[in-house]
Amino acid sequence: MTVQLNGVPTEVDPGATLADVLDAHGVPERGVAVAVAGEVVPRAAWGSTPLRDGVVLEVLTAVQGG
Repeated sequence: MTVQLNGVPTEVDPGATLADVLDAHGVPERGVAVAVAGEVVPRAAWGSTPLRDGVVLEVLTAVQGG
């Protein structure tokens, strides 16, 4: 199935969870926020969040600056 990961069509295995996709793309567990279909998903729920074909995932990274 295909999901949109930060605007890029990405093939994932059927039945993949949010954690599976993030792990496969090297997304760190800390310093990021993840939204699925516009809803922020708490880190504790990444492993139990199933994905569906065509869903939009947004990964935002915290950046320090001043």
